[in-house]
Amino acid sequence: MNTETYLNHPNFGLLFRVCIVESDRELFTTLYAQRLFFLVVTSGEGIKFEPLTRGDARLLVENRLRLLRRAGQTKDYTQLQAIHRRTFQ
Repeated sequence: MNTETYLNHPNFGLLFRVCIVESDRELFTTLYAQRLFFLVVTSGEGIKFEPLTRGDARLLVENRLRLLRRAGQTKDYTQLQAIHRRTFQ
């Protein structure tokens, strides 16, 4: 099963989903360089791209890791931990 999700940004091209932050919020990064980060908010009005700094994006992922660990979702935690290492270290 392929769990990778991509989204086309109007200016920056193809984005890769790093993780789900909340039910209607997801963190995406540029596919190749992984230097630009966006919080993508989905609502009834459509999709909104909010640019984030690398530090803010890292903080969002670390908060999600803590939430997954507390919830005991070890499979999701392990997968996100690997993504965190590849993206931010």
